[in-house]
Amino acid sequence: MPNAFFVVTGRNRLQWAETSLEGQLDWTGPHAWPGLAADTAHVGRAGSGRQVLLGDFSPEDCEDYLVRRLSRDGQPLIDEPVRRIITERSHGLPLYLDLSVMRYLELRRGGGQPQVTDFDHDYPALITRTLSDLTADERHVLRSVSLLSAFSVPLATQAAGMDHDAPALRLTERPFIRESSSGVWLFHVHDLIRSAIRNADDGSDDRWSEQDWRRAAQRAFHALESQWRQDLRHDRAVLVGCLRQGLLLARDFRLDLGWLADAAFQYVGDSVWEPLALPAADARSSGGLQTAADALVETLSAIARRQHEHRERTSSRLSAVLTSELLPDDLVELATYYLAKAQRDLGLTDASRRGMQDVASAGGRLASAARRGLAHLSRLSGDFPTAVEAAGRLGWEGRHHRVLGDVWWVQGDMERAVAAYLAGRSEAEEHGVVGETAMVQAHLAFAVSFSDPLRADDELDLAERLLSHLSLRSSEMTARIAVLVRDAGFAADLPGRATALLAEIGDSGIAYAAAKLQLALCFHHAVLDAQDDLATAITRLRELTQSGDYAYYVDIAHFMAGLPLPEHTARARWIDGEQQTRDRWRRLVATRRHHLATTR
Repeated sequence: MPNAFFVVTGRNRLQWAETSLEGQLDWTGPHAWPGLAADTAHVGRAGSGRQVLLGDFSPEDCEDYLVRRLSRDGQPLIDEPVRRIITERSHGLPLYLDLSVMRYLELRRGGGQPQVTDFDHDYPALITRTLSDLTADERHVLRSVSLLSAFSVPLATQAAGMDHDAPALRLTERPFIRESSSGVWLFHVHDLIRSAIRNADDGSDDRWSEQDWRRAAQRAFHALESQWRQDLRHDRAVLVGCLRQGLLLARDFRLDLGWLADAAFQYVGDSVWEPLALPAADARSSGGLQTAADALVETLSAIARRQHEHRERTSSRLSAVLTSELLPDDLVELATYYLAKAQRDLGLTDASRRGMQDVASAGGRLASAARRGLAHLSRLSGDFPTAVEAAGRLGWEGRHHRVLGDVWWVQGDMERAVAAYLAGRSEAEEHGVVGETAMVQAHLAFAVSFSDPLRADDELDLAERLLSHLSLRSSEMTARIAVLVRDAGFAADLPGRATALLAEIGDSGIAYAAAKLQLALCFHHAVLDAQDDLATAITRLRELTQSGDYAYYVDIAHFMAGLPLPEHTARARWIDGEQQTRDRWRRLVATRRHHLATTR
């Protein structure tokens, strides 16, 4: 029918283009309705001339509707601030816009001038109209999945406690169920519908009681556990998705932690720090940490956020969790260990050692990591033989190769350091721990940058690629300091770059990184034989290590420049003795000078 324009409206998607209807009705399928076919339909784009689903209005569409819907003398009756709040809260849902207009008129008839605050709420009528033509089973599934930010058909069926998928399948065809090709689960309830179902007064005949909601939360919680435990691929996205949704359910409905403890240890074990921030708790339940779930949410959030916050903030948050005494014993070690790591980064060595010893003595899941932490503390105090001895007992779980690499480069023995880091990287790759792989690669690039600036280009490039999708701030700092080491002697602007990086390190609270950067600067000045600049850098290095931690960096700076050690200097316990260590560092400077001379 040429020159004819049809408008078809309804509460459900038009399915005429689906191949499943061919043979059931006349004139169906993608050839009959190419504009509705999934590969050509511009679903959700208002004004496209195709299928526009309810809830797909753009902010401009909402504004246009509200301006035209009520006007006087050609001017919109609804004030701009009120139109803006209605648009924001509508999420593009025409039904919400219509209900808001009705409320506006009702308030006007009452003699008042409608204000922004009059529209900052959900409408119970949204529930009534949304549920009106759903079957009882579909309503049950919809309420169940409103507890989840995303779901699949099997997850929805299990969360609803049903033994057949049909209601969930039918529900996914409704226009208020959105579909996304990204993420672990394809479907989610339209944000506004979900909010209304969860929060607005439900006056329907089959409305749920508080106990119904709690039982549904428990079902959804166990359904997420099944999804996680049955994931034989150990997909990180599945873990994080289940953990986020499970934490939210446990917090909001005060559930026992159950499987979340195991999931939390897997989350930290991969050394990949996706954010786990959850939506703010209901105002009625605010007031700090109240349950074990609150404490676990805060613990994991603090651990993940430490890559973006000052370590003092991390220390404060984890201390508050431990003070609350809400975590079960097996999770106390989690907070204690990462508090000890933060304290070490802040230079609070004694407190860090006590925490690491407590975790190691408990013999729990982080005992090996805590023993590694004690080995690191021995290293930073200059007791290298003890660190090497401890590394021999750590094994893969204690990341023994990385511990050895950290000891060898300080001795100036870059060959052994690189070999240790390579072995550590291979082990991490074999175990599929991408965070550890990236971390070791950053350390490897740092060691190589001293001995072979040409090879360092490739190692730094690999480190950057491995770190690019992770949140490992400490390792990122190591890699960026490695760039300065690689450029030492060659780059005239290196001191300025070091100053800029030092400011970023100050924001992070990673105290040892500032000392490591200053050591790189000493290497640069030693290569150039810039005695005055070197003396200034050594003075600054001494100030950064005056607590005694990393004090041997000052010794190394003297070794680089061939300077005698000052009297009354605390001596580190070098593996091969002071003289051999001095000779190695001096050779590294001489080799760099040779590179510099041959490239000019």
